[in-house]
Amino acid sequence: MTEESVYLTRKGLEELKKELDYLTVVKRAEVAAAIQQAKEFGDLAENAEYENAKNQQAFVEGRIATLEKMISNATIIEDNHKGNETIINVGATVTIKNQLGKKQTFTIVGSAESDPIKNKISNSSPMGQALLGHQLKDKVKVPTPAGINEIEIVSVN
Repeated sequence: MTEESVYLTRKGLEELKKELDYLTVVKRAEVAAAIQQAKEFGDLAENAEYENAKNQQAFVEGRIATLEKMISNATIIEDNHKGNETIINVGATVTIKNQLGKKQTFTIVGSAESDPIKNKISNSSPMGQALLGHQLKDKVKVPTPAGINEIEIVSVN
């Protein structure tokens, strides 16, 4: 069975590598020290500090495994938006205008990088899927829980 590609920008890949480095170098050592300290409290059966440290260790090791898999399956999204390119692909920064005239700008990224708070939306989200392949000035219908919204693409970078 082949692993599914994880679409990342170069910056996104670097951020994942930094997080992996932090977890393997710093956090693993901190958790190991917390486990050792908790063992010194005696009986492990009713040792809340030990249980907490072991849970933290499981979380850290799980996150490390997830990051390693994501990094090994990464497909880098190249910046194909040089010059006058206006077709929307993964990696594009898009400004849209809704039916009320409100503008919103975001970057379309792979699902591993998506962060709506930072205006990074996944290419597999309803908005991302609706925009891919469209271009400047297109009107696009986007499915939402409240129904279909029509938006206009006002800029593509």
